[in-house]
Amino acid sequence: MMFKKGQTAYSVINGADHHSHELLSVRNPADDSLLAHVTQVNTVEADFAVEVASDCFEQLKTTTAQARSNILYKWYQLIMDNQSRLAELVTLEQGKPIQESKAEVAYAAGYVRWFAQQAERVCGTVVPAHTPNHQITTHKQGVGVVLGITPWNFPLAMVTRKVAPAYAAGCSFVLKPSELTPLSAIELAKLALQAGMEQGAFQVLVSDNPQVLIRHLNSKKIIRKLTFTGSTHVGKLLYAQCVDTMKRASLELGGNAPFIVFDSANIESAIDGLMIAKFRNAGQTCIAANRVFVHRNIKAEFLEQLIRRVDSLKVGNGLIADSDIGPLINQAAKARASELVADAIAAGANYSVKNTEELQTGAFMSPVILDRVVPDMKLFHSEVFAPVVSIIEFDSESQVTSLANAVDAGLAAYVYSASMKQVSRVSKALNFGMVGINEGAISNPAAPFGGMKESGLGREGGIEGIDEYLETKYFCQYI
Repeated sequence: MMFKKGQTAYSVINGADHHSHELLSVRNPADDSLLAHVTQVNTVEADFAVEVASDCFEQLKTTTAQARSNILYKWYQLIMDNQSRLAELVTLEQGKPIQESKAEVAYAAGYVRWFAQQAERVCGTVVPAHTPNHQITTHKQGVGVVLGITPWNFPLAMVTRKVAPAYAAGCSFVLKPSELTPLSAIELAKLALQAGMEQGAFQVLVSDNPQVLIRHLNSKKIIRKLTFTGSTHVGKLLYAQCVDTMKRASLELGGNAPFIVFDSANIESAIDGLMIAKFRNAGQTCIAANRVFVHRNIKAEFLEQLIRRVDSLKVGNGLIADSDIGPLINQAAKARASELVADAIAAGANYSVKNTEELQTGAFMSPVILDRVVPDMKLFHSEVFAPVVSIIEFDSESQVTSLANAVDAGLAAYVYSASMKQVSRVSKALNFGMVGINEGAISNPAAPFGGMKESGLGREGGIEGIDEYLETKYFCQYI
């Protein structure tokens, strides 16, 4: 383990540990035990970090893409060299099963490797001129100092998905990680420094008063870019704050993914996909299958097989090897999910399965399957973020497409059918930024991650990801 329980960890400013008497407590959601104290940053100290980042950005302008690429490759290798230790840390502060944490380490490292490659692929263009004695060219350069705000559900991957493309583009980065899971971000920053990243290129500012700190940082003209992953409500507030200084913003916000199973689908394969899309990280992912639409003709068989699979899941401490589902992030998250379930039952939903063996400590929630969910239930329109499966019966392609689109979110969707013509039609008709076709695991560093409607702005990952951190300049030269 990277931290001894109860010891002090430090925010990272200018490549060094930030010492402060103001401490934040980080707790294990599996048993509420104290993991570490972390030094916090106030607004004055944050101002210094921004000045350091600004100086570093000027320094980065003089570096080559190849040099930054080499540092990113070293960072990637250090992350993978520390996979076991980082995975244990993620499980301790976030709760997910250790095998999922190991997969997150590899996923996080994958973004670093991908953008190490993309750093050397940033190219301008030569444009045909309007007269013989002019030359028109376009050039790409880093946008400037970036403010990043990351969530607790993927405390490694959500950091590298932002920091790696920013650094590849030549930007310096000031990170405010979730106060619930700051330890992973701190370790990533230390490994980045070890890889050779400049002292002001990646700084970590921890605070248990994020509203005040973020509003202060977002007011700074010197910060030219905001990148945020989190709830739609908070994203809208942050986006509004960007207006005064005309910051560019990338916002990856909430989801409410439909998981559509047509009657031609292979039921076993669909359930395999659903187990991944729903129960990974105890359902605490923005692309989790939130509403499971099953065709009337196969619903009984689908539900029977699903109940058997869900009954076999083991809820437990993520450090125990055979645990399938860890705790929710805290008791408040459990209470919110339980309230949504109770509301649905009161409105007419049926329990198809509820494992009643709740663990007595920690924020554990047993899997729940609710049948007969309908659109006027609060559950239908909420991002549940818990191991709760909502089953909605449908009769036709047009009906299910309309129901799937009848929410404000538009992040991810899933479609299962044996007809390629059908999945092609439905995938195009769905107002979602990502669609899994007969596949429940869609995240990939090489793919553009992002949504439509109120699920955000911009894309992360893929060849599009680095563009979020670049400005395009146009030169018109008389020759």
